[in-house]
Amino acid sequence: MNLTIVDAHTIGDAWFQCLQKALFEGRTYCIQQGSFEGKHRKEIPLVSIVIHNPGARPLRPDVPVGVPPPTTDDVIEEYMSYLMTANKQENEEYTYGEYLATQIDEVIERYKHGFDTNQLCMAIGDGKSIYLNDPPCLRLVDTRIQDNKLNFILYFRSWDLWGGFPTNLGGLQLLKEYMAREIGVEDGSIVAFSKGLHLYEHCWDLAKMVLRIPLE
Repeated sequence: MNLTIVDAHTIGDAWFQCLQKALFEGRTYCIQQGSFEGKHRKEIPLVSIVIHNPGARPLRPDVPVGVPPPTTDDVIEEYMSYLMTANKQENEEYTYGEYLATQIDEVIERYKHGFDTNQLCMAIGDGKSIYLNDPPCLRLVDTRIQDNKLNFILYFRSWDLWGGFPTNLGGLQLLKEYMAREIGVEDGSIVAFSKGLHLYEHCWDLAKMVLRIPLE
């Protein structure tokens, strides 16, 4: 597996770069297990994304007129609340919030006693997650304060570039800003890793429209 490196200024910039790489450099294959089984997707098999200014507004990517946006400001706000809420509905196998909510509070309190530590990594999922029909995609929200800025280091085992990426990163950015305020530091960067950043086939034409590539 070759590592693809994306260096971006904003969340939108990262999204546009990844769309292009997925369309033109991604591995196309038929899904044998998981969401949309039997359909195809184009995937960047291993990617590292550095976003230097993830707090730049708008958090949502701007798309050309006539293209349905992958997310909205309201959806991003709702996702941030979801990350911080431990409650789980009866029809939900899991929520990120059930894993993160108490860890967020612990990270904030621990950082108030000193910044120079590598311990404050928030985990999502457990030993039972492998048995779920759809295990969590986001597995780690690691943190680091350096130069008085709170940075997030994220790991997604699988990552939907259209239906997940913009909302996920927008909501996590809002969470990071909240935590930075509570700790008393500035907002920093986001570094995200995934072994499977992908575009499902029903989104290929949408991605081409965003990039202004003629449809066949």
